[in-house]
Amino acid sequence: MNTLWSPPKPRSGLAGEWDKFVGPGQTQAEFRLKLIPSLLAGLAVPLYSLHAGLSWTTVQLIMAGVIAFDLVGGVMTNATSTAKRWYHRPGQGWIQHLEFVSVHALHIFLVAWLFRGGDWTYFLVYYAYLLTASVIITCVHLYLQRPVALLLFVGVLLMNTYVFIPSPGLEWFVPVFFMKLLVSHLIKEMPFLPVAHENLHE
Repeated sequence: MNTLWSPPKPRSGLAGEWDKFVGPGQTQAEFRLKLIPSLLAGLAVPLYSLHAGLSWTTVQLIMAGVIAFDLVGGVMTNATSTAKRWYHRPGQGWIQHLEFVSVHALHIFLVAWLFRGGDWTYFLVYYAYLLTASVIITCVHLYLQRPVALLLFVGVLLMNTYVFIPSPGLEWFVPVFFMKLLVSHLIKEMPFLPVAHENLHE
């Protein structure tokens, strides 16, 4: 199967801003693969909370849906060949990857604030783990990136089980959050092309 490391040029205007976010040149299959699961997740989480009687406020319902939509979509998006080609193109080094990862402090902050009553130890520990793990993954030899990232992902799964009690209704948050960033985003993998390469924007 063929590979291609050089991404196409982003389009102009708003479409170009979208290209810079998910990677230019996504295929129809990639688009569907990230949109459908993220929509389902964004609906399923608030519906589950209502069914389970968690007594979430309207703000909590909305934010939980938004976080689920973003993280599930992010796992899919960052794992696509289009995103790998874009985020690991020449000029994208460990600083750019850490900038991408660091802004996700907002997700942990929102969970700590809205769903854990201002549990700032939770926020600080998980954010410190995220930054430390990200530095390690971006600095190891390329051939070790995948096993090291998976090892660090296992570490956060253990922390989510034995150190912090997961937030009711958001038991999925820590695994999916770190899957998106440590495994889907940071690992540099070959950007394979489909046999019949159909560009979404052609």
